[in-house]
Amino acid sequence: MVENQEKNTLNNKVVIVTGSSRGIGREIVKYLAMGGYTVILNYNKSENCAKNVENELKEAGISVDIYKADVSKKEEAESLIQYALDKYGKIDVLINNAGIAQSKLFTEITDEDWNNMINNNLNSAFYCTRKASKSMINQKNGLIINISSIWGITGSSMEVHYSTAKAGLIGFTKALAKELGPSNIRVNAIAPGIIDTDMNKEYSEEDIKRIKEEIPLERIGQAQNIAKCVKWLIEDDYTTGEVISINGGWYM
Repeated sequence: MVENQEKNTLNNKVVIVTGSSRGIGREIVKYLAMGGYTVILNYNKSENCAKNVENELKEAGISVDIYKADVSKKEEAESLIQYALDKYGKIDVLINNAGIAQSKLFTEITDEDWNNMINNNLNSAFYCTRKASKSMINQKNGLIINISSIWGITGSSMEVHYSTAKAGLIGFTKALAKELGPSNIRVNAIAPGIIDTDMNKEYSEEDIKRIKEEIPLERIGQAQNIAKCVKWLIEDDYTTGEVISINGGWYM
């Protein structure tokens, strides 16, 4: 516990992780907080899950902020960023992790399905980044990490709207990295393969078995695999505009 408290004193980087009460985001929050970073956990509907993370870290002598905001809405996304600026005076790292998934035939995707997917997976990153980047430009330093997906690279049948949004994040990453590089702001994306989270609960045991057979490492990934990559990107200072696909060799 004393060691963790010392880390928190030594490391003053402020990190926001959107949509981070569950799944990959939850692991990123825990991993970074335990590594000494000042972390703001953003959630929308899963307050109990957010509180559980807060309490779990508190038991280890580590504090974490939690902030409720639906980042698919401009005003709420901006309120999250402003909260961090008001409390800490800066934002060092923004991790755009918030997102939803849905499997559906293209011909059955409704306007509401499409708009929900784009708003939650792509517009949320736009709203948060636009607000945070202004502060980062002023401080001449910052890092933005967008959590995309393997389907943003290869596309997935039955998930056209999801693949489109995640591909959009990749284009967003590359273009923004070029624009913000002169301000010493790095922008990267991580494109996970199949990761053991609630988001994949719709897959049957047979589906998982078949997928494992397609992966050279013959296993699905863990959320900590993504969290470790996030931490490396924070510590590195010369990587930008990259899309790192962590998928066990599923896509090469």
